[in-house]
Amino acid sequence: MVLRNRRALRRLLYAPGELGLARAYVSGDLDVEGDLADGFRRIWALTRSGAVRGAGLGPRDWAEALRLAVSLGVVGPPPKPPAEEARLSGKLHTLLRDKSAIAHHYDLGNAFYQLLMDESMAYSSAYWTSEEEGYDLAQAQWDKLELICRKLGLRPGMRLLDVGCGWGSLLVHAAKHHGVTAVGITLSAEQLQHVRGRLVQHDLEDRVEVRRQDYRELRDEPFDAVASIEMGEHVGEENYPEYTRTLYRMLKPTGRLVLQQMSRGAVAPGGGAFIERYIAPDMTMRPLSRTLGHLETAGFEIRDVHALREHYVRTVRAWERTLEGNWDDVVALIGETGARVWRLYLVGGALAFEENRMGVDQILAVRTSEEGLSALPATREWS
Repeated sequence: MVLRNRRALRRLLYAPGELGLARAYVSGDLDVEGDLADGFRRIWALTRSGAVRGAGLGPRDWAEALRLAVSLGVVGPPPKPPAEEARLSGKLHTLLRDKSAIAHHYDLGNAFYQLLMDESMAYSSAYWTSEEEGYDLAQAQWDKLELICRKLGLRPGMRLLDVGCGWGSLLVHAAKHHGVTAVGITLSAEQLQHVRGRLVQHDLEDRVEVRRQDYRELRDEPFDAVASIEMGEHVGEENYPEYTRTLYRMLKPTGRLVLQQMSRGAVAPGGGAFIERYIAPDMTMRPLSRTLGHLETAGFEIRDVHALREHYVRTVRAWERTLEGNWDDVVALIGETGARVWRLYLVGGALAFEENRMGVDQILAVRTSEEGLSALPATREWS
């Protein structure tokens, strides 16, 4: 670890721990020589072993620490946080604040996300089905989209709703390869613009509609199938029951839901200080059991839970390799500080999934008929 200037220490003085370190790193005041992922891995191992813990300082120690801080020029006003840090206002998870939170992350610019992701623009865990040389992220994302469509039982003429449609990967795939008509909603202006362009490109304007709309504003007739892929993390714990009730209301009887969502234990449900300030403000990840409870309370029958944690490790590392391999282009698009934010995010994210501090699951649920009919096959024929 290299301290480039005194400001790095001042950042740690005013925000000890993860936030101060993140601010120092993304601003360039602090740097890491060698492999960043390996450094993170070592720190987590030391923390788990108990080798890293808070120091017990007495009055004499504090006096010496203060004298040293003054002599190093550390004492002074707090440095301004980097401009990339989120600054939201208003009550948590109101319509307006949720739009601002989504814009902070997803409206970074379509050109950046096109550089980072594969051509499908799927910004969620892929599904890796092969170890063969040449099998890459694009094929793994195709396999993920196919898996979702099979689980939903999509057939020509069915109507699909995608809640939190991102850059339209599932909408385009389901319409082109499974013959459905579809509606997708997003809060991101950049995503809306991109999806509309893709629909023109693939001649799908008459079969797919995309809107800038909140899930709480849905008033459509029920659909044959509903998907929500890594969007529920942005809903918030208090609003999650309304979210699951909306997904239920948007389905016809015997209609299926595929919900793909990240999970986390009781510690740092927002992902930690860095994630909450720089990546996904107001995000909430809950244990899988609590998500299943919300779905059952809304009326769903849970039919299948598919853990994809190891798949996300490979997915995030593929994005990380793309970021590093195109570093100069990334800096040109989002600046040096923005690029360092994303380096920290991807390296830390891959390690969190690798070490089971975060998970991700595909949940298949159904709205049964009044008589309890699910219309699902007795076997996992989608596997």
